[in-house]
Amino acid sequence: MDSPGSVAPKLKNFILRIAREDWLKRVFMLKKYYPGVPRCWEKGGLVFFARRSEAGDSLIGYGVIEDFVRKDNLSDKERLECDIMNWKGAIIFREIYKFEPPIPIKETFLAELKLKGKYLHGFQLTNDQAAKILEVAERISHIRRV
Repeated sequence: MDSPGSVAPKLKNFILRIAREDWLKRVFMLKKYYPGVPRCWEKGGLVFFARRSEAGDSLIGYGVIEDFVRKDNLSDKERLECDIMNWKGAIIFREIYKFEPPIPIKETFLAELKLKGKYLHGFQLTNDQAAKILEVAERISHIRRV
């Protein structure tokens, strides 16, 4: 990735909804997310983070995938937590960016799809769709590298 706004060709991009405050802090602090949804997480792909806000569901940032570590290859402590929570492994992010302020879903093309709440979680985006989200972010928000 050359810049926060570039999207690599043929990569799989997704939206993941972060429901809990402690999980949100973990993602931004450790650059790691433990997904429960099975997907093909590819190096260089983008994962947009969604969260409920005062403006409704909003995109709060995104990460650039460095690696996906399957549950069996995690530490004993992480593997136990994955078993308890039914997580599939850990997405490791090379870079994470925060949108300040968050971008309300209603300000993006996603509003037309009428996806809300849990239906956003695991939603796959084309490269064009990911680029459209980044265009909106550059226009109405500040993209800050964490």
